[in-house]
Amino acid sequence: MTSLNTEQKQLLLDYCIGLTSEERTAEAETLISSNQEAAEIHSKLKSALAPLASLEPEPCPDSLAEATIGRLNSLARSGQLQLEQLLATEQSRAVPTRNRQWLKFVKVAAAAAVILIAVGVWFAPLQFARAKYQQHQCRSQFDRIFQGISQYIDDHDGKMPEVARAEGAPWWKVAYPGKENHSNTRCVWLLVKGGYVKPVNFVCPARRRASALQFAKLEVEKYNDFPAREYITYSFQIRYRKAGNNVICRTIMADLNPLSERLPKDYSRSLKLRIDETLLNLNSINHNRRGQNVLFADGSAKFIKVRRIGIAEDDIYTLQDMSCGCEVKGCETPSCEDDAFLAP
Repeated sequence: MTSLNTEQKQLLLDYCIGLTSEERTAEAETLISSNQEAAEIHSKLKSALAPLASLEPEPCPDSLAEATIGRLNSLARSGQLQLEQLLATEQSRAVPTRNRQWLKFVKVAAAAAVILIAVGVWFAPLQFARAKYQQHQCRSQFDRIFQGISQYIDDHDGKMPEVARAEGAPWWKVAYPGKENHSNTRCVWLLVKGGYVKPVNFVCPARRRASALQFAKLEVEKYNDFPAREYITYSFQIRYRKAGNNVICRTIMADLNPLSERLPKDYSRSLKLRIDETLLNLNSINHNRRGQNVLFADGSAKFIKVRRIGIAEDDIYTLQDMSCGCEVKGCETPSCEDDAFLAP
C-alpha cells in the first residue's frame, strides 16, 4: 500500500470539513475507498470533528479572524509549554510500581489532549491563512497577466491580443481542437504562444493540481487554444464591438465564471443553458464561493465578495439582459461598453 503524500492528506482534511469542490470531493471519496490509510485518517478526522456538527455556523468578519490569529497562536504556544512542564514535573516524581499503569494512561490522555488542542486551536487559523495566501497569489498572477497584456500591446502597435472570430462564434468552446476561432480564450492563448505570460499563471492557486500543469511536455506552437479546460481557470472579457472597433471595458478578467461549471464537454452539441437563481448569485468556485479576484483595466486587482461592481452594480458574470429563466446559447456579446461580461 502506497503511503499518502502531503497533498492527499490535505485533501482528506478539506473533505472532512466541507471545503472541497465537486471534483475534489470525488477524488477524496475515491481515495478513501481505495486506500486503507486514507480510510483510517478519514474515520479519525470524522470522529474528532463530530462534536462540531451540533454548532450553528455563523460568518466571521475577516478583520476579526485576522486579529484573532495572533492571539490564538500565542495561547497555543503558552498552553503547550504549560502542559509540557506539567508532564515533566509528573515524570520526575517517584512513582510506586502499582501506579505505573495509571501513569501510562495519564501520558496517553495528555498526548491526546495535545492533539485535540492543536486541532482545535490551529486548524481554523491555518485554513483562514491558507485561503488568504491563495487569494494573494491569485492577485499576483493577475498582475503578471496584466504585465503580459501591456507588453503585447507595446509590441503590436497598441493592439490587444485578438484573433479573427466570426460573428456569433461560440465563446464557450474552451480548448476546442479545431482551427476555427471559437472560444473566448483563443486571444488569451496568444500571450502563452508569444511568451508574454507563463501558462501556470492561468490556473488559480486555489485549484491548481500538479498533474494539470505539465506544460513542459507540450509543444505550444501546435495548439490554437489552451489544451484543456483545467489549464485555464479564469474568465476573460468579451469586448463590446462598435463600428468595427473594440471598446475595452474597465473589467478585464476575474476568477472563473460559475456558468463554466455547467458547460457541456461535447463540442458537437449546441449550448442551451437556462439561467436560474443559483447561477445569478453564485461566486466563483475558485475560492470556495467566498468571492473572486477581479482585474480592472487600470491594472489594479481586487478580491470582492459580490459579483456586482460600480455604481450601476453591473454583474461581471452575466450580460445586462440576462435574467432568471432566460436561455444562454454561448454566442452572446455585450450590448454596450458599460456591460462587463467575463465569459468562461
